[in-house]
Amino acid sequence: MKILITGGAGYIGSHVVKQLGEKGYDVLTIDNLSTGHKEAVLYGRLEVLDLSNKEKLKEVIKSFSPDAVMHFAASIEVAESVKNPLKYYRNNTANTLNLLEVLQEFGIDKFIFSSTAAVYGEPENVPVKETEPLNPINPYGKSKVFVEKILEDMSNAYGFRYVSLRYFNVAGADPQGRIGQSYKNATHLITRALKTAKGEYKKLYIFGTDYPTPDGTAIRDYIHIEDLANAHIVALEYLLNSGESSVFNCGYGHGYSVREVVEAAKKVTGIDFPVEETDRRPGDPAILVADNSKLVNNLNWKPKYDDIEYIIKTAWNWELNKKF
Repeated sequence: MKILITGGAGYIGSHVVKQLGEKGYDVLTIDNLSTGHKEAVLYGRLEVLDLSNKEKLKEVIKSFSPDAVMHFAASIEVAESVKNPLKYYRNNTANTLNLLEVLQEFGIDKFIFSSTAAVYGEPENVPVKETEPLNPINPYGKSKVFVEKILEDMSNAYGFRYVSLRYFNVAGADPQGRIGQSYKNATHLITRALKTAKGEYKKLYIFGTDYPTPDGTAIRDYIHIEDLANAHIVALEYLLNSGESSVFNCGYGHGYSVREVVEAAKKVTGIDFPVEETDRRPGDPAILVADNSKLVNNLNWKPKYDDIEYIIKTAWNWELNKKF
C-alpha cells in the first residue's frame, strides 16, 4: 500500500511516517524543508519539493501513484499569520488546492487532512464537539477552514473521501528519542518551558492569570504526538475500508492549566526555572478541550500516553539529546 505524505519531514508528519513505516506501508514524503528536517524522515523516500510547483508535483504523484495522501505541509504560527496573512493563504490554502487538483486529475480519492482546533476560534461549548460552529479568529485558522470547505465540496461533487483531523495541543516526542519537535521559533508552552529549563530562554512567560479557571490560567488539552500519529493510522485504515468523509477532534477530552504544565515541567526536569506572569494574549480562549468521543467510538482509537508527565518526559529527553 502506497501512502504519500506532504510535510513528512516536520514534527507531526515525521511521526506519522515513522508509524506507517513500522506497519510496512510504502511511504513517499514530499517536503520543501523550510521548517522540516530530512533526518526526521525515518522510512521511505524524501522528495524535496514545494507544493507551489504544480508541474513537478504532477510528475512525482504520477510516478508514485499513491493509494492515499496525508497532507501536513502548512505554515502554523498564529502570530505570524496575523502579521503576514497572504503567506498563510498561499501556503495553506492555495498550495493545498494545487495538491487537490493534481489528485483529482490522477483519480486519487482518499485524503487525510491535518487541521486544527483553531478552526473553532473561541468556542461557546467546552469540551468542543465537531459540530461546534467554525469561527476562526486568525488567518491560520481561516486558512484551514477554507481547505475543510473545499474538501467537503469535493466529497459532494466527486465521491472524493477525506478525513479531517482537528488537533488540539500536540506535545511530546518519539519514546525512543529519534525524532521530536525542532522548530526554530518554539511557540508551544511545553517546548518553551523545557528550553527555559535548559537555559535557552531567560524566563518563561505565563500569559494571563485572570481567566475564569480554578487557578486563573488558561486550560488546554495536550495530546502526545504518538497518540496523534496513531489517530492518523486509524483514520487511514477507516478510509481504506470504505469509510465516508468525516471530521474528528484529536485530544484527550480533558485539560491542564498553564500553571499545572509549568509545575509538571519543573518536576520532570528537576529545574526550578524562572517564570514571569504577564497579561493575556489577544484571542486566547480560557479553556480549549476536545470532545474526542467521535474518534474513540467511530474509529476505535485507543490513546496510550494520556499522562502529562510522560508527555513532558519524552519531550525533555528529545530536548537533551536531539540530533537536528
